[in-house]
Amino acid sequence: MNTTVAPDSSPEQVQLMARLRRMMMIAGVTTSVAIAVLLVAIGYRLFKGEGSAASGPDITAVLPKGGRIVSTAAGGDRLAVTIDIGGTTEIRTFDAKTLKPTGRLRFAVEP
Repeated sequence: MNTTVAPDSSPEQVQLMARLRRMMMIAGVTTSVAIAVLLVAIGYRLFKGEGSAASGPDITAVLPKGGRIVSTAAGGDRLAVTIDIGGTTEIRTFDAKTLKPTGRLRFAVEP
């Protein structure tokens, strides 16, 4: 059987190997820190987030006598409710988070 023996490394090769090991250690530590930060961020969002379990405020809106809701729409942070009041149309807008009225638009027919 023929065995091959590796020759001794030169000082330049030893220096290169030490530098390579150091760079690999830096890359490994950086990757570990990045994964740890990611896991902490995900955990924070899960346990300290606003969550969807909390319900909004309970509000009762009163329609004018003879009024009926024709349609509703949501866009961005606003809710729009179209109301028919005795033949005239009115659009009321509300803030989606607080449900407070933000505006009213009435439509009338010209005489």
